[in-house]
Amino acid sequence: MAAAIDGPRVGAKSGKARQLVVFLHGFGADGADLIEIGRQWRSFLPDADFIAPHAPERCAMSPMGRQWFPLTMRDPDERWRGVISARPTLDAFLDSELEKRGFDERSLALVGFSQGTMMALHTGLRRPKAPRAILGYSGILVLGPNQPGAERPPQNPPPSVLLVHGEEDDLIPVDAMMLSANSLADMSVPAQWHMSAGLGHGIDNAGLIHGALFLAQAFGVKVEYGRR
Repeated sequence: MAAAIDGPRVGAKSGKARQLVVFLHGFGADGADLIEIGRQWRSFLPDADFIAPHAPERCAMSPMGRQWFPLTMRDPDERWRGVISARPTLDAFLDSELEKRGFDERSLALVGFSQGTMMALHTGLRRPKAPRAILGYSGILVLGPNQPGAERPPQNPPPSVLLVHGEEDDLIPVDAMMLSANSLADMSVPAQWHMSAGLGHGIDNAGLIHGALFLAQAFGVKVEYGRR
């Protein structure tokens, strides 16, 4: 049985949720690290509930933080094994939250940072029905030892995908964004991308604005400029 997870939440500004945005934090952080973005995005997505679950495991390298799976950087296959092992827990959480609201995946967006991006892409691309959107900051599409994406179910339509990365990222180099975009294209999943000039392993204001507008467009929400 998958471990139960939960985390901080921000309710829909309108009081009536029509979308669900789930934030997946990075290695050594927790849900509190990203939920503030949900508060910032309420004006762009007034009908969205935002949730940032804490990953299921305590982080060995940062005891106050959490991890979706261990990372030693010594084993080339650990990311692949990690996303596979953590996926059932995330799937169960998403299923539960969608069921509570009477939503299907077309009302769902996954937003990840770093290790959370690995989870968002891996899990989102393997659900029976694709989420509306996947937004990945400073991460990478984890590929298996065999044909990339070969075990994926057919998703029609595929999710909208935006990858955002810092040009000066020294933890997951920006080349990872382009490799991920190319691999997604090979899977017939077109991806947009944005490179933040001068940024390291993080999220800047330009990336936040790009992300908010991307999600609004994916959900068909009209953004009135100057009235945020």
